[in-house]
Order: sequence, then structure tokens, then C-alpha cells
Amino acid sequence: MLEPTYIHHLENNMWFSQLPPIFKAFILSHAVQQKFDKEQAIFHSGDAFNGLYAVLNGSVRLGYIDIEGKESVAAIVEPIMWFGEISLVDAQPRSHDAIAIQKSLILHIPSSAIQKLLKEQPIFWYHIAQLTSQKLRFAFLELISIQTQTLKQRLAQRLMFILNGYGNHLMIEKNTIHLSQEQLAQMLTCSRQTVNQELQALEKQNILRLSFRKIEILDLAELHRIAHVVAE
Repeated sequence: MLEPTYIHHLENNMWFSQLPPIFKAFILSHAVQQKFDKEQAIFHSGDAFNGLYAVLNGSVRLGYIDIEGKESVAAIVEPIMWFGEISLVDAQPRSHDAIAIQKSLILHIPSSAIQKLLKEQPIFWYHIAQLTSQKLRFAFLELISIQTQTLKQRLAQRLMFILNGYGNHLMIEKNTIHLSQEQLAQMLTCSRQTVNQELQALEKQNILRLSFRKIEILDLAELHRIAHVVAE
């Protein structure tokens, strides 16, 4: 049984909070908690769908490693964020890797359980579609920003996305992001040196504070303003 503390945390998730009581009850009765060590894979690109996941504690990076060993990071998944639903929708193998960045506690809804529910209650596909479209919306925003925004604006926007859990959080409850500058550079498809220069410029403006694998946001309002200003 899921601990009451984690149930409370899940209620702060935008998607979970809006689910019908019967769907919430299904999740709480069928989901199991799994522990993963640092750098342990939750699933790999090409794996068959084995269920939905949510991060209860720790963090997970979603990305891909090509045949030459070069890694691409699409997103960092932190507590109360859900992931893994794409393969449920299109019945295709996993499109990316999901790797624990640190020791993490993950909530897992097994494939057999969720597919049985959707077969018996197809109306719940609507809520799965909501979860998928939420990510699709942010993917489009990122594509648009690449074409219309400066790197500074894209950086600010990406930091805001992470703080907001890519739309998963009802409100921003924390001001610290745990990731390396290298991972951030991979998300923005630029060099680590370039990201470091932009981060240092924001630090000089007292918008954020840098430390090892951690970025503390000091002025959320100003970061939001930079992310949404119209590019010249």
C-alpha cells in the first residue's frame, strides 16, 4: 500500500489530481513501489511496454544513447511526474531510455493491469490521452523556441519547464534543480561551455545560484520574464 505521504504528493500532480475517483483507486490498488540505484535502467529504447511509471523520490533522465555512445537527454523526470505512456498509446517499443540519475523510488503500474482497465473501461483512454498530449504540448513549445528564441531565453524556458515538472505540478513548490550543466547542454543541443556562460550571466544578475550538479533559482519571476519575453 502506498504511504499516505506519497498519496498526498500525487494529489499535487496536475494529471493525477483531475482523475476520476475510480481511476485513482485503481492506481493506488495496483501500483507497486520499486527502488532503483544510481544509473540503473528502468527501461531501454526498444523494450516492450511494461507499464506506466511515476517518480516518488529521486530523479530519472529520459534520453537515448546512439551506437557511438553519445547521449542525448530529452528530459529530467523528478517527483510526482509520470512517464512511459507513449508505448501504451501507440503499442510500439519504448522510444527512449529511462535511467535513474540517483537512488530513486518509482511507482509502477504493470502493463497487464492498465491494459485490463482500459479494455473494461475504454472511457479512461481520455485520461491517458491527456497525459500524452501534455508532453506533446511541451515538445512543440521547445521546437518553436529553437526557431524563435535566443539561447538565454531557451535556457530560462527549460529551467521553468523543469521546475514546473513539464506541466505536471499544480504549482512550483521548490526552487532547486538537480542536474549537471552537461545534461542541460544536451537538452539545449549546445556545448557545456556555452551553457556555463549563460548560467554565469544569470548568476551575476542574482537570478540563480550555481553549485555542483545543482541550480538554485533565486528570482523565479525574473526567470519567467526572460523565458517569455518576445525575441528581438
